[in-house]
Amino acid sequence: MRSRFDKELSELNNELVNMGTLIEQAIQKAVEALVNQNVEEARKAVDYDTEIDKKEKDIENICYKLLLHQQPVAGDLRLITAALKMISDMERIGDQAADISELTIVMAQKPYIKNLEHIRSMAKETMLMVIDSLQAFIDKDIDKAHAVIDHDDIVDDLFCTVKGEIIDIIHKNPEDGDQATDLLMVAKYFERIGDHATNIAEWVIFSITGQR
Repeated sequence: MRSRFDKELSELNNELVNMGTLIEQAIQKAVEALVNQNVEEARKAVDYDTEIDKKEKDIENICYKLLLHQQPVAGDLRLITAALKMISDMERIGDQAADISELTIVMAQKPYIKNLEHIRSMAKETMLMVIDSLQAFIDKDIDKAHAVIDHDDIVDDLFCTVKGEIIDIIHKNPEDGDQATDLLMVAKYFERIGDHATNIAEWVIFSITGQR
């Protein structure tokens, strides 16, 4: 019985890794499309969302099967509970990558009104947070999970910088207000991805220690 349970837990871990790979690819594709104003690549990035949603359902089914048939306790129960919470945040990251790409399509009609330096930095930092939060889960690494949580301050500071730049643009050039607002939304989506990566890291800590 335990052998079967361990096999199903291993399947759960593998599927979480696969979902993590999908969201990493979705973010990467979204960033490339944004920077290059590439509509075709942006549409491909949006398509990842369907795959991510399907993977979430697959993992939910594995978790429910484990809960109903195996009746896990202690650390195993925490692991499955954390997985259910994590995939919700991972699915939202997929949604936000798709949202960024949809805004890229809208903004592709004219050159950007500002340099994307700080938005690109946000993208880089949030990608790092996502990767490290998932690696913390795989390695059961509490220190790495805490580092992800601390890293969110960097993303928040970058968002404040971008927000200030965009407010300044709107004041000086109100005619650029539409694109300025879209760029602010892009930055906000990256900031939210950082928040979800933080949530994942917190659930990793819970899965190991039982503390939230």
